[in-house]
Amino acid sequence: MARTPSNMLALKTKAPNFSLINTVNNTTVSLNELKGSHATVIMFICNHCPFVIHVNPELTTIANEYYSKGVGFIAISSNDAINYPQDGPDLMHTHAKENNYPFPYLYDETQEVAKAYDAACTPDFYVFDKNLELVYRGQLDNSRPENDIPLTGEDLRKAIDCILNNTPANPIQKPSIGCNIKWEN
Repeated sequence: MARTPSNMLALKTKAPNFSLINTVNNTTVSLNELKGSHATVIMFICNHCPFVIHVNPELTTIANEYYSKGVGFIAISSNDAINYPQDGPDLMHTHAKENNYPFPYLYDETQEVAKAYDAACTPDFYVFDKNLELVYRGQLDNSRPENDIPLTGEDLRKAIDCILNNTPANPIQKPSIGCNIKWEN
């Protein structure tokens, strides 16, 4: 299994805007349409990565728990679907339904959004405040497919809770680890 870490975009970076196809309902949506009233979580994921498959249940749990608190969740796949057809839009739609994603699952065909966010791996997590300024980037928690540590979403939850409680997030943040984004050649 490849182990690629996050690039750790600078805190306070303004979220780059985007407009992408939501594979769940085949509509084009923008960041401004999807952002939460208090916070926004942007996740770079894909269908086939074992690290993402491992965290899928917790992603759904956290999103369902925090949506009512004004937190928006957006999943984006930026993988090259030509060389990795299992990550193409049609299978993204199926994957979102099978995993009961309560959030949109967007396809970044040009990979421009991943580059704008300096995303490196799947899963890669970014948490922005109500002004779309970066408060957290890094791992979901310490659980990995091979380490038998239970999924808790602890790191992501703490970051979201800091925003909701108007307290500063810990600036010492651990990068996510996962499969590298499959860049076009």
